[in-house]
Amino acid sequence: MTMLNRLEQIIAERRTASPDTSYVAKLNHRGLPVMAQKLGEEAVETVIAALSGERKDVISESADLLFHLLVLLAAKDISLDDVMAELERREGTSGIAEKAARTENTLGEA
Repeated sequence: MTMLNRLEQIIAERRTASPDTSYVAKLNHRGLPVMAQKLGEEAVETVIAALSGERKDVISESADLLFHLLVLLAAKDISLDDVMAELERREGTSGIAEKAARTENTLGEA
């Protein structure tokens, strides 16, 4: 079991705890918009650290970003395995080709 899998399990366990004693429960209590906003803030902080921070700052902000992503995924009932399966599906496909296929599918559905 990887650290991300262990963290996913801890988040699942803490979602229903008291918001007074658990940050995860507090985020869940405040709702999806707050979780999404917090994820966005952490993403921006990671970008800022990458551009102007030291290595340790990038590592720290990246850990925060992954944590908040897992909190949001749990709230949406999306597992880390679901995300890994999507990455595996894309393996061997050029990022340019994959994005073009998504654009074509979106245009075809309109």
